[in-house]
Amino acid sequence: MVSVALAGLLCASLAGCSSTGGKRAEDAREARAAGGRSTVTTPRWTFAMVSHSADGDSFWDIVQHGAQEAARKDNIHFVYGHDEEAQRQSQLVQSYIDQKVDGLIVTLAKPDAMKAVVAKAEKAGIPVITVNSGSEVSRKYGALTHIGQDETVAGEAVGTELNKRGRKKAVCVLHEEGNVGHEQRCAGVAKTFEGKLEKLYVQGTNMPDVQASVESKLQADPGIDAVVTLGAPFADTAVKARQEAGSHAEVDTFDLNGKVAAGLKSGDLGFAVDQQPYLQGYEAVDLLWLYKYNRDMLGGGKSVLTGPQIVTKKDASALAAYADRGTR
Repeated sequence: MVSVALAGLLCASLAGCSSTGGKRAEDAREARAAGGRSTVTTPRWTFAMVSHSADGDSFWDIVQHGAQEAARKDNIHFVYGHDEEAQRQSQLVQSYIDQKVDGLIVTLAKPDAMKAVVAKAEKAGIPVITVNSGSEVSRKYGALTHIGQDETVAGEAVGTELNKRGRKKAVCVLHEEGNVGHEQRCAGVAKTFEGKLEKLYVQGTNMPDVQASVESKLQADPGIDAVVTLGAPFADTAVKARQEAGSHAEVDTFDLNGKVAAGLKSGDLGFAVDQQPYLQGYEAVDLLWLYKYNRDMLGGGKSVLTGPQIVTKKDASALAAYADRGTR
């Protein structure tokens, strides 16, 4: 009888002893103890991401945002390094292998320079997931899977959309020479676009040069009625170039950010191709955690696609809030 009474008092103090009430109380206590941090009980693993990003690239800020959110949830220590020069990117990956990180996320924009170091990671027992670029060689190089969009398919979607809009002559602006993903995008556009497509190489790290090059191209050829940029930061620059050139060409772009959402809403931009960079970062970290914890893997030997998604003026208002907070 005394034991029963004591049990009753204990139940009361813990705000209920039902299978649900007790669990809720336990969860609440854990959440308070964690101070909003993850309550995952797996080890504090370290995952590193190395991209081919240049300094100040807002696209990769969004990728990092997604990766950091997943890392916080999964009790992961997340570190990030980047370099647009392929050899230095490879050296960064090697430095994380030397530090014996628990998982690696890498991009393969210039795959030949990355092949050997990805193989070294695999040999060292470090699981690798590739993101954003290099889907065609990811598994061949030893990565578990690839997360991103198929660049050729994304380009084909752009060509189809240009046809719907009645465009006849377009220029594809490549801002990083040697990036295989960029070449694939333009090749995809050419495959489905029924008009004429020309490529224009610009120095992507120098925005005044980008604007001057696009402006000169539009002035030299008034027949161009569409400009396709391969990254969100270049869309606004292309709009300025169009205005200075007195051109009526529509500016369209790959990728989305706050300025692109605003440009779609105002009509300065025609459409954007969203590959959901936040999702690329988030899923890469989360999937590495699942692999380490439970040997789970997505894709069935094929890439896990995050795009393409054609975004137009009708979508802009709904996406603007997410773009402003840095997740789209």
